[in-house]
Amino acid sequence: MSTGFSPTESSATTASATSGQDAPRKTRRKTSHLKDVPQSLAMRESLRDRCAEIAEHLPRDVPMTKDEMEQVARRTLAEADLPEGYLGWMMVMISSAFWRESLKAVPPERRLFLLPHCLKHAEGCPAEYDQFGMNCKECGACSIADFRGLAEEMGYRVLVAEGSPVVLKIIVGGYVDAVVGVACLNVLEKAIDKVLLAGIPCMAVPLLSSDCRNTKVDESWVDQMIRTPYEPASQKTKSYVHLMRAAGDLFSTPTLDRLSPRIRSQEPLIETAANLDSIAGMDTIAATEHIAYDFMARGGKHSRPFITLAAYDALTGGACTGATAEETIAAIPDSVRRAAMSIETFHKASLVHDDIEDDDGFRYGQPAVHRRFGSPTAINVGDYLIGLGYRLLSRSDDGDSVPAEARVDVLDSLATAHLRLSEGQGAELLWRDTKDRRLKPLDALKVYALKTSPAFEAALYSGMRLAGDAEPYRKSIRTFSRNLGVAFQILNDLSDFSDDETNKVTAGGDTIGGRPTVLWALALDALDEAGQEQLLQLAEPSNELSEEQRFARVRQIYHSTGVFDTALRLVDKHQERAEKVADEIEPEALRRLFYFLVDTVLERPEIPSPAVVSLGVTAAGLSQSNETTA
Repeated sequence: MSTGFSPTESSATTASATSGQDAPRKTRRKTSHLKDVPQSLAMRESLRDRCAEIAEHLPRDVPMTKDEMEQVARRTLAEADLPEGYLGWMMVMISSAFWRESLKAVPPERRLFLLPHCLKHAEGCPAEYDQFGMNCKECGACSIADFRGLAEEMGYRVLVAEGSPVVLKIIVGGYVDAVVGVACLNVLEKAIDKVLLAGIPCMAVPLLSSDCRNTKVDESWVDQMIRTPYEPASQKTKSYVHLMRAAGDLFSTPTLDRLSPRIRSQEPLIETAANLDSIAGMDTIAATEHIAYDFMARGGKHSRPFITLAAYDALTGGACTGATAEETIAAIPDSVRRAAMSIETFHKASLVHDDIEDDDGFRYGQPAVHRRFGSPTAINVGDYLIGLGYRLLSRSDDGDSVPAEARVDVLDSLATAHLRLSEGQGAELLWRDTKDRRLKPLDALKVYALKTSPAFEAALYSGMRLAGDAEPYRKSIRTFSRNLGVAFQILNDLSDFSDDETNKVTAGGDTIGGRPTVLWALALDALDEAGQEQLLQLAEPSNELSEEQRFARVRQIYHSTGVFDTALRLVDKHQERAEKVADEIEPEALRRLFYFLVDTVLERPEIPSPAVVSLGVTAAGLSQSNETTA
């Protein structure tokens, strides 16, 4: 069964990869279908023990990438002469073994224990749900209560929910520093991209099936995982968590008021939408400031400020991801923090204006600004936020070490990004309002490059320029950002057609007359004249079909023309170009940041096959559609 693969050989391979001295990263392979679970407990235990042996020899200075985990898992399977289908399960075992020592260094009260809904007995479960997940009644009918009781007794925070976004939000919020959990391999694959790559210690026990109903798990493994002892130790593996928290903290009330003091009033921010709606008694001159600051403090992932802070750190030694992260982050100059804030301010301004242009009803779970105060006021608030962004860049403090010429360069970078964003948005609006909805794929990609890429470019450049001379990096930043931004926008369009429950309710709005997408352009390019005419008619407001039916027809056409596969190949192409830039960039801390952005930003959605697509149209309509697009 052995192929001669040893832990030492694995260590050498991974050490080379994590140090950045190896060859360029290989093309990403599809692994979503490789999620079989070894059938017998004896086999699972044997493979888990083998993964623990291998993990002992892996370098722990930086988190393993998904590609590195895959390489080690594949070679381990080859050594044992086992099928490729176990790959996903093996990657979870290797990852858990890799992070076990780091997780030990986190006290139980700073750990989150995550349980899936599907471990419950579906019939007659009395538990209710809140915004964070299932509120278990501990009725004793399933193992959730037993696991939860043990974890809470040890001091864990417990959450019965699924999905990495809520977990990452809890961690970035500063509530916990490590995660142990139970989940199916589908969920764990996404967690690898979103949680583990950030450097968050995480261990998991996979469910024995992905049926999402009355599932089972190796209960003794879960018990052992919860009981992982606390052994104080200094942080060894680099982590972006502290920088993520620092980016979010920029928009907390105390930090926002300190770094960008309000001009019209020294009153605290108004915290609730209900109070903001009642502005009749407010000083009318100060009202715009109140609305703008309240919107700044609400929601968002703060990814752009994070990129600026992380880029600054990467060119000043990378200490903000190491053992002294909290101390080093505290020493980041306020001018760098304000630059990071300014990028988010420009972004928030664009959101206010975008919501008006698209007449979107909600933002961050609350009515959009123009829905609360009217479009004229919302336009003005967006303009105010733009002015606030420039004021953040122009301010300086006594003893500020950032030279004036660096500020000018950052200001020029942001102004350029602002112009390009407006050009892209303008092209989108003009296309949306024209009668001819024909579109070439290249033209759609040009709009993507203008709308999405400038934010990545400005965020990276600002952090690097404030750290020193960024001129040698200009071309690399531009190329990397353009390809990352285009790939991200294509994936964002694909997510409209995924099974992701977090999608907006009117997912087809962008597709059927909302804005130009590369999916639409690819479909037109693949269809004959009759098929093009049918697709174009679906975008006409006068079309008699409901929006749901029109969207279903569009989705069917996209499947029949192979649009989704073509779009994913475009994503792969742009990702490869972005990774080529990362392969060649120095120092290592900056290369690691570029790879991290690629791995976390470019998350592939799961697109359902035509067999499971609910068209919501009559048989006659379906027949007509098939005849047209065959």
